[in-house]
Amino acid sequence: MNRRDSLRLFTGAAALAALAPARAFAQAAPPPPAGPFKLPPLGYANDALEPHIDATTMMIHHDRHHQAFITNLNGLVPKWADLATMPVETIMADPSKIPEAVRGPVRNNLGGHFNHTFFWELMTPGGAKEPTGDLKSAIDAMGGLAGVSDKVNAAGLARFGSGWAWLVVNKDKKLDVVSTPNQDTPLELGAKPIIGVDVWEHAYYLKYQNKRADYLKSWWNTVNWDKAGANFKKATA
Repeated sequence: MNRRDSLRLFTGAAALAALAPARAFAQAAPPPPAGPFKLPPLGYANDALEPHIDATTMMIHHDRHHQAFITNLNGLVPKWADLATMPVETIMADPSKIPEAVRGPVRNNLGGHFNHTFFWELMTPGGAKEPTGDLKSAIDAMGGLAGVSDKVNAAGLARFGSGWAWLVVNKDKKLDVVSTPNQDTPLELGAKPIIGVDVWEHAYYLKYQNKRADYLKSWWNTVNWDKAGANFKKATA
């Protein structure tokens, strides 16, 4: 091998060595640990709710934020085996039954899983664009859709920091509006959710920045009223 060939070989090897760290860095992160909890599929394209919710927000919200709850829950199962088998609604209706050592993490992550699963399903495209049937009658008795949406929006705006605003069927089997902090659910209030809107900043900040009121006003265009009606029927059965 002459000097020119040696130099060419050395230069090529150096270039490959320089690329190696970049290639290693670019490798996909390892999959989350296996466990009984799985991220439910969104069921529609990330851009299906535009212009009201942008595709990037949907991707980050579902694929990263919700996945984080799933990963954390699977990590909690070895610490409380009943977490893998007890119905989510049963646990969240009475968090005092959760062992104290894991109560905070289970409540936060299982609540986040429940709330977000409810949220994705409520917004599934293709449903009725306004309330029908028994839910319409109940909403009309509460002041009509405009009045009810204003009350839910007001609850979302009044929620300091992060949380949720809900239209629920309360313990008295009547429609009511409540707000919960963080990832708390209405279940522990003895209420069953009909409509729920996420007012954590990650749900809207890329598109609406600090304009939560604009997000809430636009968000009602994403509600699948067939699904809301099914929630109402189940809650009042």
